[in-house]
Amino acid sequence: MTDSHIPDSAYVSAALADVLFAGQLGATHDRWRQLFSSAPFRFQEGLTHRERIDLSYDRLRLVNETVEAPQVLANDPVELTAVHEWAGAVDPGMATIVAIHYNLFFGSLVDHEPAGRDLGEYVRADRIGTFLCTEVARGNDAVHMLTTATFDRTAPGFVLNTPTPAAAKFMPNTSPAGGAKGAVVAARLIVDGTDHGVFLFLTPLSDAEGSPLPGVEVRPLPQTASSPVDHCATTFHNVRLPFDALLQGHHGRLTPDGEFTSALGSPRRRFLQSIGRVTMGKLCMTAHSLGVMRHALDVAMRYAHTRVTSGMTNGQRVPLIAHRGHHTPLLDAAATTYAATLLQRSVVRQWDRATGEEREAYERLTAISKAWITWRARAVMTECRERCGAQGLIQANGIALQLASIEGTITAEGDNQVIMQKAGGEMLLGGVDLKPESEIAPAHRELTDPQHLQDLLADIERISHTRAKARLRQRAASPLARWNATVTPAVALADAHVHRLAAESLLTAADQAPSGLPADLLRALHALFALRQVAAHSGDLLARERMTADQVEHLPDAVDAVLGFLEPHALTLTHAFAIPEALLETHPMLST
Repeated sequence: MTDSHIPDSAYVSAALADVLFAGQLGATHDRWRQLFSSAPFRFQEGLTHRERIDLSYDRLRLVNETVEAPQVLANDPVELTAVHEWAGAVDPGMATIVAIHYNLFFGSLVDHEPAGRDLGEYVRADRIGTFLCTEVARGNDAVHMLTTATFDRTAPGFVLNTPTPAAAKFMPNTSPAGGAKGAVVAARLIVDGTDHGVFLFLTPLSDAEGSPLPGVEVRPLPQTASSPVDHCATTFHNVRLPFDALLQGHHGRLTPDGEFTSALGSPRRRFLQSIGRVTMGKLCMTAHSLGVMRHALDVAMRYAHTRVTSGMTNGQRVPLIAHRGHHTPLLDAAATTYAATLLQRSVVRQWDRATGEEREAYERLTAISKAWITWRARAVMTECRERCGAQGLIQANGIALQLASIEGTITAEGDNQVIMQKAGGEMLLGGVDLKPESEIAPAHRELTDPQHLQDLLADIERISHTRAKARLRQRAASPLARWNATVTPAVALADAHVHRLAAESLLTAADQAPSGLPADLLRALHALFALRQVAAHSGDLLARERMTADQVEHLPDAVDAVLGFLEPHALTLTHAFAIPEALLETHPMLST
């Protein structure tokens, strides 16, 4: 504290960081912060697409030297997501293959019975693991995939086969880049002509030089606009696998003599159990998005304080941040970024503790949080890129390449739009507990009251639910026509639900922060975040008498007052992101 009793900005940033990182900045995050800001991970100018991919695999092996045990990492949601929060800012391609190797590959092995396999080459990263599920003609319909693994009792073992070109495994990183690779491959288990549904099979793909093994065909795909990764289409032609290639568990077991048993009667449930790591993958994609979003916002905020422009009088020069037109979108971005980060912390904690029947509800929460956060990350990073002008287009400045990577997170581990439609439908069928309507008359409440803002967010959620229910009850020419009439408010319901939870996370953090400026800043961010949502739905709220006309009229003034309070503390807010100075110093726009 200073002599004037005004908190030192470093103290406030540290207090905010402690809240943002749930007290784990030193214990969990620091080693990844330090690793990814070290010299081997600095941006390299002028690389070709293939050179950048090769560099990502080299860096994956450096990460592996830091990982004490891949199986342990895969089973620790807090540590695993922490890795992703720092990896994407320096190398989105590396972050992608880190997610595949440690979560989808090792995580799938951890989630199934061990079967005494020797995984030493994967643990040492002598062989890189990947995950083959989606088929070119089966994107969001993977449960109906065509790839088969037919049991051969004479071996005993399995014959892995791609029956048609439409069944090619689409976009896994199976090229020679990175050397030897193996995969867990999703395929239909066929025993004596009976289809038992989709299971995973551990399958070597290539030799030490990266050349495909017999029966494995790999075709490079055209370069994407997202993270630089060696995406391919992969097919199998009567590839023989040993019996222990089958990843077994309570969802399905097979004896060497061909007897199949399962605790799950539904092939769809067996499929979802087999690919259960996709849920953890959603948390990894969200963590990646949060990391690059915070990094971009810190860069843009620092630039706004150092880049000068014209003021309002002749010859006056002021920093960009002095202009309301410049700092408004950045402060909105800060509110969103804080809300998204704190929501993620809450979701990871809940997922880590969930057991039994709770899992289904938390899977839905994880899914809609992934969709909401990755979409918000794209919006925030686009704003940051624009606020940095031409400098924001330079890849070495740490925004443009990372912004492109967000497109991958939006599609990976479940397409966002499909996720929100599915969640909205489930919520209409009882998958959500709506908050009751406040009994206090709106005329007796103020927009400066945080609980009133939370109640308004709950009203928005309830309005979407009511609208969707009414659509669902309408007569229609077909079930599809009824769903088409319902889907828009159903998605709005899912969005409103997660938006309220994000705001609630911000308000909870304010209650946990040290009193004074740290707590006041978090409450101001909550107000800005909530007021923007309320303003976007003020028509519905007014029509249903949840707001008064005077309150709607006052919304812009309420927002402006919050912006005025936050602007002097803008750098304090982003310094709390704890981006290492060693990394920030590598960005040309911040060093010239």
